[in-house]
Amino acid sequence: MGRIPFPTLWRKWIKECVCTTTTSVLVNGSPTDEFPLERGLRQGDLLSPFLFLLAAEGLNVLMQAMVETGVFMGYRMGIQDSITVSHLQFADDTLLLGSKSWVNVCTLREVLVLFELMSGLKVNFNK
Repeated sequence: MGRIPFPTLWRKWIKECVCTTTTSVLVNGSPTDEFPLERGLRQGDLLSPFLFLLAAEGLNVLMQAMVETGVFMGYRMGIQDSITVSHLQFADDTLLLGSKSWVNVCTLREVLVLFELMSGLKVNFNK
């Protein structure tokens, strides 16, 4: 969030919401004592989709730059009034689309490695 110009106080509030959570689990129908979550968000956390969108915006900007500079060729659809699509982003997923070429494959890998470095997220290249 530091790369997007959000006010410092707002970033502190979000960090407090994410980093100070505790939870318990049911064992044989009875809750355990609460314990702090070490990392990540709780399943079903209402902030999850919004925080994902903030992180995914970085990938969106990178992909747009690659297309605009001609380094990456998106998938062209239609004959007349065709459109080119390079990526689609959903609530918790991203779909990357491009024309069939090794240059595109290499470019995508470079973009994803750069995204990992910028966001701190880990891309699963085996999917």
